[in-house]
Amino acid sequence: MKMNLKMYPVSDGGGVGVSPALFSASGLVWRFFRGGVSGRKKVRTDPDALTHYLKITPWFGAVVAICFLAGAACSQQSAPTASSTGPSSNLTPTGPLTRLTQRSGSKMRLEGHALTGDWQSESGLIIGFLEVGPNFPLEPGQAVTPGKVEARGEAAVAIRTLKSKKKDGTYYSDGMDDKMYNMLMETNHPKIVFKLTELVLKEAPQDKTAPYVFDAKGDLEVAGVTNAIAFPAKVLPQGEKEGDRRVKISSEVLLKMSQFHISPAQILFVKTEDDVKVKFDWVVGEKKAAAGK
Repeated sequence: MKMNLKMYPVSDGGGVGVSPALFSASGLVWRFFRGGVSGRKKVRTDPDALTHYLKITPWFGAVVAICFLAGAACSQQSAPTASSTGPSSNLTPTGPLTRLTQRSGSKMRLEGHALTGDWQSESGLIIGFLEVGPNFPLEPGQAVTPGKVEARGEAAVAIRTLKSKKKDGTYYSDGMDDKMYNMLMETNHPKIVFKLTELVLKEAPQDKTAPYVFDAKGDLEVAGVTNAIAFPAKVLPQGEKEGDRRVKISSEVLLKMSQFHISPAQILFVKTEDDVKVKFDWVVGEKKAAAGK
């Protein structure tokens, strides 16, 4: 007997649903008693038929069990939880979250060493968002309490925006850029992506011109490989500019290429070291509502 069983996911709206596979299984049994399966002759329909066929047909009990178990397995699938759909804080918001998005003035810089000297590459565009609770400083001198801050966010840099630089800041070469893109597997993984998972305020500034010091944790994806990282971050509220409340977030993070399964390649025509320093200034802002709206 040839069987073709299909498994279907169930959208249950928050409860436990019933899989179509379960209905298919019961239909198979019903058709067996009504008129047979796959062209068999009409069979017994008296109340003792199930016992009868379990005795005389060796495969029948297995068919029933497999079909009903398959249906039950599908029906146990539940809707995906919210935590699997994107970056989130492990704190329950105590107030409305403020959404900040990228502004001009951002940059990310990669720095490394080779046998013949240093190399560096820089991008002037960091895209993404940051959503923060009321204990995140948005104004210079804002009073905040040290501890965990309600925050979630994502920042990304397109690898093609990285350009090689000389020490004096002038452009290096197309060849250097192409080597960098190949090393970072840009064809298959065109972005470097960081997803924030935790933000803790460690130190408030002594005056309005000094930054707030945070410890940040999150997941960093480079060349298709994701690693959990932690680093100190400085947050400097810049006040209102062009109708925005702007904040600059800065840090330096030490990484190893081997963490992301990248073999130190020849960039300056010689082998580079494994260590890489990532520096960034990320400017984000909130557009203020116009008066009277």
